[in-house]
Amino acid sequence: MATKLERTAADGLVDTLTIRPMTPAIGAEIFDIDLSAANIGESIPALRQALLAHGVIFFRDQTLTEEQHIALARHFGDLEIHPATPKDQENPEILRIAHGPKSRGQENSWHSDVTWRDKPSLGSILRAVEVPEVGGDTLFANMHLAYENLSPKMREFCEGLTAVHDIARVFAGRLGKAPEDLHEKYPPMSHPVIRTHPETGKQTIYVNTAFTSHIEGLSAKESRWLLDHLFATASNPEIQCRFRWQKGSVAFWDNRLCQHFAASDYYPARRVMERVTIAGDKPFYRKSA
Repeated sequence: MATKLERTAADGLVDTLTIRPMTPAIGAEIFDIDLSAANIGESIPALRQALLAHGVIFFRDQTLTEEQHIALARHFGDLEIHPATPKDQENPEILRIAHGPKSRGQENSWHSDVTWRDKPSLGSILRAVEVPEVGGDTLFANMHLAYENLSPKMREFCEGLTAVHDIARVFAGRLGKAPEDLHEKYPPMSHPVIRTHPETGKQTIYVNTAFTSHIEGLSAKESRWLLDHLFATASNPEIQCRFRWQKGSVAFWDNRLCQHFAASDYYPARRVMERVTIAGDKPFYRKSA
């Protein structure tokens, strides 16, 4: 069922955005908006409200240039430059993710972006440049609901733990660098296993298959068992939504709340996406009142 969200323009006029939830758990499509509009800044409070409410928001038929893509993301905070971005790229804030006949997609695991940073990202805005005729969908999981699905005893146990996140688990091979070389600039980081969302106060499971190496203070066997158990919580269809891309589609997700999985089922077709990532803050755990 579609809902309306009000936005107020500089001249005091009020109009509405149409929001259609994707599932009861996560995700919503937003209509009646042009993300490239010169006055997009007037819609930012409403978009932030929708992001916090739904975890990931989607837009169709957008015609953003690279510069407009970057400008949109800047409304939400400072931007990151990913180490996989070529150094001579004109707009280094854009991470281009391209796969085709010579490159099978590698993003097909549940993860939250750049959790290997000391201050992982607030969110990511992804734009579809070229999409396969079929396939290449992205799935999103609400990790607050994953936390809620844990037993009370398991929640209590996990809330006192921290885990290590390591860039080299994914990018040593992709960038052709030794782990120790990557660690000089991006050392492994310790974050709480259960993270408190800094804006909503919701507790979320904050470990992921891509970047989390181990849980501190546990034996290797104990850590492996618990991580496998927590990783699997994202795979519950009842806490997910699935987005089918079209050229010009845009997705904006909250990396503090959700994880995502880019289905690499379209090989050898081409899929080209461009991502801008908004810097976040240091994860913390605060006990619920």
